[in-house]
Amino acid sequence: MSVEPYGADEESAAVLRTVGRVIKMCRERAGLTQAALGAQIGYSEEQVSSVERGRRAPMEEFLDAADRALEANGLIIALKGDVEKARFPKKVRDLAKLEAQAVEICSYDNSVVNGLLQTEEYQRAVFRSRRPAFTEEQVDQLVRARLARQEIVTRTDTALSFVHDEAALRRPVGGKMVLRRQLERLLEVGQMPHVEIQVLPLESEDNGGLDGPFHLLRLRDGATVGHSDIQLVSRLISDRRELQILELRYGIIRAQALTPRTSLTYIEKLLGET
Repeated sequence: MSVEPYGADEESAAVLRTVGRVIKMCRERAGLTQAALGAQIGYSEEQVSSVERGRRAPMEEFLDAADRALEANGLIIALKGDVEKARFPKKVRDLAKLEAQAVEICSYDNSVVNGLLQTEEYQRAVFRSRRPAFTEEQVDQLVRARLARQEIVTRTDTALSFVHDEAALRRPVGGKMVLRRQLERLLEVGQMPHVEIQVLPLESEDNGGLDGPFHLLRLRDGATVGHSDIQLVSRLISDRRELQILELRYGIIRAQALTPRTSLTYIEKLLGET
């Protein structure tokens, strides 16, 4: 998944321009120049200028310091949520919106642990393994976006079903200790009553998911949307015939996998071998 720079899509750019105008308005009301504000909050004049023009997404520390220096009484701090969302690539924002509307999310993964279940250190290892390599700023951006999406896991009104090929649970992404903590996270989440985690063992001769990972989101309005993210293509699927195939395929994969209870025992076994 490529990372869009700030302002690469109009929705994100519009948010950052609005944030910049609010900060500029507060600064001018306080009678400060960009250089003077920068000196007070520990940023350069160029950085303040970039924020005010909507070319740079300000960090939380910038917003906190600017709110205090300009005596904005929380007006600038209130922009944090909008700024954080504007940092995310558009495809992540679109997927997060659908996940927020879902009553059920079903996922099959065969390469790495599903993103909604990944620990932060596992995420960083996954993103750092991509080639061409991401910059550390891009890695930070992607990690923040994925961690924000994980809020859905704590929502008990959304049923979550994950099937992992055993290969994804054996691959030592980030090293053995990172993998151990990731497996421990799966065991923890797997105890939640609205979450089912299943393992499709490598020794199984049948695997309906050899074509790769995919996800199904069943929404509150009764609609179903599919999502596939393979190599350079991230795609939302709404065609009914394609969805029928994915729903049939997921049902077969779940039947081929171990039961949720047996799967947790199996993950414990893998943890002991790691």
